[in-house]
Amino acid sequence: MLQDIERYLACPLCAQPLTRHDRSLRCPAGHSFDLAKQGYVSLLAGDAHTGTGDTAEMVAARADFLAAGHYRPIADALAEASAAAPADEPDGLVADLGAGTGHYLAHVLDALPDRVGAALDISKYALRRAAKAHPRIGAVVCDAWRPLPLRDASAELMLNVFAPRNGPEIRRVLRPGGTLLLVSPTARHLGELVDALGLLSVDEEKQRRIDEKLGPYLTPAGRREVEFTLRLDPQDVRTVVGMGPSAWHTDPERLGAALTALPDPVEVTASVTVAAYRR
Repeated sequence: MLQDIERYLACPLCAQPLTRHDRSLRCPAGHSFDLAKQGYVSLLAGDAHTGTGDTAEMVAARADFLAAGHYRPIADALAEASAAAPADEPDGLVADLGAGTGHYLAHVLDALPDRVGAALDISKYALRRAAKAHPRIGAVVCDAWRPLPLRDASAELMLNVFAPRNGPEIRRVLRPGGTLLLVSPTARHLGELVDALGLLSVDEEKQRRIDEKLGPYLTPAGRREVEFTLRLDPQDVRTVVGMGPSAWHTDPERLGAALTALPDPVEVTASVTVAAYRR
């Protein structure tokens, strides 16, 4: 609910606080942003480009795959790490950068019953779902590569799951001592499908590169790997391909032909790193 996170929001044009006026949010400088009837608010600057956001088809595929529980171990590990993270304010903000449908943020909020959550994403299709994913989520359209529409030191905890990472902005938004929990795929993630279907692969050095990019802004505070086996039928495989970055690069006819060569069900490795960083 947007009223739950209103006190943490900042104008994307001048960084001043935003307050509710009927069906809009306004800052003291007079900038105004209408609330969408689907429950989210767009805090994008006027010249922002949303072409990199997930499409309606990608969002629907992700919602179906996550609702089936395939990635539940990842959500559980993230919730456990969130509950263990130090906090000055038990009712503070959890900000999810690249929140998508709000699936992981909702799982974390279930583990943190006194917190409220801000789902931040550039895809309005995703945030239509995120706005309804949990009663304590407020959904905000924004660009991860620009100043985030949150006040300085406003978040106790930030989440980043398979999403872009803006180190300077994450540091600014986190309170001193606050925690970023970052979920990224290892080189083994969905490896059987990468080989069989020609999908995009994960660099062996991905975690090192993440650490290097975040190093000037945050301090590593521990990590764990979460790895498990998925048993996917052909429709599940289509869905997992359609919800991720390979959806932009995969020809449907070629994918259909490749799927016929896979066993039914096919066993696939899910493998991610859950890393903590502190400001």
